[in-house]
Amino acid sequence: MQPVWGIDLGGTKIEGVILKNGQEVEVLHRLRVPTEKEKGYDHIISQIQALITQLKSVSGLSPERIGIGTPGTIDPHSGLMKNSNTTCLNNRPFRDDVEKYLGIPIKMANDANCFAIAEAKLGAVQEHLPTAQLVFGVIMGTGVGGGIVFDGKVWNGGQGIAGEWGHSFLDNSGGDCYCGDVGCTETIIAGPALERYYQALSGQHLSLREITERHKAGTDTAASQTIDRLLHFFAKGISNIINVLDPDVIVLGGGVGNIDLLYTEGVARIQPFIFNKEVNTLFLKPKLGDSAGVFGAALLVS
Repeated sequence: MQPVWGIDLGGTKIEGVILKNGQEVEVLHRLRVPTEKEKGYDHIISQIQALITQLKSVSGLSPERIGIGTPGTIDPHSGLMKNSNTTCLNNRPFRDDVEKYLGIPIKMANDANCFAIAEAKLGAVQEHLPTAQLVFGVIMGTGVGGGIVFDGKVWNGGQGIAGEWGHSFLDNSGGDCYCGDVGCTETIIAGPALERYYQALSGQHLSLREITERHKAGTDTAASQTIDRLLHFFAKGISNIINVLDPDVIVLGGGVGNIDLLYTEGVARIQPFIFNKEVNTLFLKPKLGDSAGVFGAALLVS
């Protein structure tokens, strides 16, 4: 088995890894460079090249192909990047341009898909249910996203938006979303949305971690209302994924996914919303932490 190369393109840093192979977590080399996105589209591509040059130097290896995790997705019809919060990438033929610049084949997937395939093939799923056929990887943090892995492969969908439950309609109370719609899942259960909700109730701004601690202590009614909102709408939102995809496993990633109550009371609240008498879906905490994105990128070409 050959080493596999992955790049995780973030808003502030670009991380690269060489794994010994695509079957186990054994890192040969791992490096980072700043993204410096404020310098524009061409500079980001040159930073990717600089990172690969450094990895070649320290490893003595050269990649035949590279997987890249991106903050957006490549539209399968136009070949252009879309939905990226690194906005200079949008409406540009990013994959084609990187391939031309590097001179080797490139496979790209968004960061949620990379998270999902890493946890499915190297992380939590392999530890708890290695026979799982369909895995849904959830990102709940600053935003809300998701990725689908079926039979060990990322499922991108016909429009490149498979798994994007964060922009499914959930409830009007979420208000306007940056995507142009109203009441998206992201406007209700993302970290900043929950913090805004708490502030509207209490008049003070706290981090979601502080809100969760106050709820556990039972000392803050507004905190408890905020966590109750999270649990209710998490259950309602994820029930749509279960009803449509019926995944074997759902892995909860991102900062909001660290809240333990999601795995107990949150899961218990799903039952009334699904077409089943009980919730048999396995919910898992991620195992790979910050490594999931770059490991998943490498697995795209394993």
